[in-house]
Amino acid sequence: MTTTGNRWELPVGEGELDALTREMHDAHQETLPAMRAAAADLTEEVRAGRAGELRGAGRRRFLLGAGGAAAGLVLAACSGGRPADAPPPSAGADASAPVADPASGRYTGDLRVVALATALENQAVGAYRAALDAAAAGRLGTVPPAVATFISTAMGQHADHAKAWNTVLTGAGRPAVTDVPLSNQPATLQALGAATDVAAVARLALSLEDQAAQTYLFATYNVTSPGGIATAATIAPVEAMHAAILNYVLGQYPVPADFLSVDKAAAPSLLTL
Repeated sequence: MTTTGNRWELPVGEGELDALTREMHDAHQETLPAMRAAAADLTEEVRAGRAGELRGAGRRRFLLGAGGAAAGLVLAACSGGRPADAPPPSAGADASAPVADPASGRYTGDLRVVALATALENQAVGAYRAALDAAAAGRLGTVPPAVATFISTAMGQHADHAKAWNTVLTGAGRPAVTDVPLSNQPATLQALGAATDVAAVARLALSLEDQAAQTYLFATYNVTSPGGIATAATIAPVEAMHAAILNYVLGQYPVPADFLSVDKAAAPSLLTL
């Protein structure tokens, strides 16, 4: 992060940020067909009640060709067992958490993970929209056009992801998740309201992107449905790209890692439905 007096300055060139945003856009577009096909598979699996029996075949099918560019980015993390730094199923994000919600019973099993994913996507959409609104109102100081373009692009991609997950929920006869039923949402809104520059917003967005990407990776090892595995695995790399670009915006140059951690993954217990 660079500051001049009280004015924040973008630590990378706007042209470089625009180029990264275009790459992010292209990667997202490449994953859309696979994501939608996987979501359709998940819907059919839920309807047929056969998710568990197809898990092994579904994982192999995804890794052998369903994911395109996304598969290339997550292959190391999704093959050969759990990532080296991932906690065992009893630690970290709550591996046993895809269970029935005693309050409503609307989202159970893998559908609870789907509802969590939808809520996380909605949370990101809302955060980016709030950032654009704050920028338009002059509350964030000078916002470089390249930053605004990145925010708008990332927000649209999160909306696409939420739509895909909601298609699964409604296809299974469950209500769509259209708001942010997460226990950390009040703190997120408070942080957004307190932000006075782009850096503060970027730090918050980075935490949301890290949480989403790691939640999707964790889901590939803890949901039973092959369609759910494939959908999560196609989305995770896009979220990771969002996080990488935000690191650049903050002047924190990301170092490539063989495995994505899952220590920041959200547990379904975060869901308040």
